[in-house]
Amino acid sequence: MTRAAAFFDLDKTVIAKSSTLAFGRPFFQGGLINRRAVLKTAYAQLVFSRAGADAPQMERLRAQLTAMVTGWDAATVQDIVRETLHEIVDPLVYAEAADLIEEHRAAGREIVIVSSSGAEMVEPIGEMLGVDRVVATRMVVEDGRYTGEIEFYAYGENKAAAMRELASTGGYDLADCYAYSDSVTDLPMLSAVGHPTAVNPDRGLRKAALEHGWPVLQFTRPVSMRARFSAPPAPVVTGAAVGVGAAVVGLAWYARHRALRAGLLATEAPGPLPGRRRRRGA
Repeated sequence: MTRAAAFFDLDKTVIAKSSTLAFGRPFFQGGLINRRAVLKTAYAQLVFSRAGADAPQMERLRAQLTAMVTGWDAATVQDIVRETLHEIVDPLVYAEAADLIEEHRAAGREIVIVSSSGAEMVEPIGEMLGVDRVVATRMVVEDGRYTGEIEFYAYGENKAAAMRELASTGGYDLADCYAYSDSVTDLPMLSAVGHPTAVNPDRGLRKAALEHGWPVLQFTRPVSMRARFSAPPAPVVTGAAVGVGAAVVGLAWYARHRALRAGLLATEAPGPLPGRRRRRGA
């Protein structure tokens, strides 16, 4: 019997905000960033909630922003995330996403988070959700500190490549698998499976979903993770060679806003259960 999986993007798909930007204040309290950077990330979170990130913008900013975390102590970042995880992220999970995760798990499918955010944040969040595997961006660490180099950037086509690798090693038939994302940059991820779904899609993804006839879902109800997942979480298996450190993706949003300060940027799956998710025409 062929195994199958449900692949979920994280930010604005499973949780209501950017997982990276959410840790701005704890990073300040931990001495990693200054007060000005806290204000930048807070404003960037607002921008992120209203806009998406296209490939040219993210690629242009990647080199600049990885330099910002060069020299950070990796253990300090991990400790801060784990110590503040429940306070910061616990209220952000979408109830609709929690429903889907439960449905897929009940159907015998493995749950995989595939996110361009740093593994330092995605892996603990995956543990909270009790998912089976995590694919995330990873930075090179030498002598306990980030070098500024990226080992694996879980973005665009790299997400799809990681999914194919997991399918090969895990025995998944991708034609029987599901995928969920909000961003047009995740078209390779969605196209890799037999059952793609756009969730809270940006303009580009909404257009692509209409063209391909993919379902479109709107998630609107954040709920406490601890209220939804009372059972002890299972250990998360990380994707092989599959991760930008904490502030890289987050501070990208502020830099992007400054580059375009003329104004704010307007920029899975069983059918929705009755009364729990609003489905819009594909």
